[in-house]
Amino acid sequence: QVQLVESGGGLVQPGGSLRLSCAASGSIFSSDTMGWYRQAPGKQRELVASITNGGSTNYADSGKGRFTISRDTAKHMLFLQMNSLKPEDTAVYYCNIHRIVFSRGYDYWGQGTQVTVSS
Repeated sequence: QVQLVESGGGLVQPGGSLRLSCAASGSIFSSDTMGWYRQAPGKQRELVASITNGGSTNYADSGKGRFTISRDTAKHMLFLQMNSLKPEDTAVYYCNIHRIVFSRGYDYWGQGTQVTVSS
């Protein structure tokens, strides 16, 4: 089993910064890809950023140049540094583990943390 617990969300003014953290526990594989997704009201969940076990990163266009994803593999932690936040970044942010086992994909999710960007 995998447990993911996000923290660090909150209310921030436009232009501000937040750092999200995700603590992973349970059966964590070093080969797991970890990522952040978000879901705004009335919209589908979308990828924000992901990072492989080798450190390769992928960002959605909306966050390029503003967001930085990182992970501490030894401590099973995932982070998302968000700068220059905009109102359209308001959403629930979810931590994700994506795992491939025998060519089959598995996804694990946290409960999410609310990020609200508003003046």
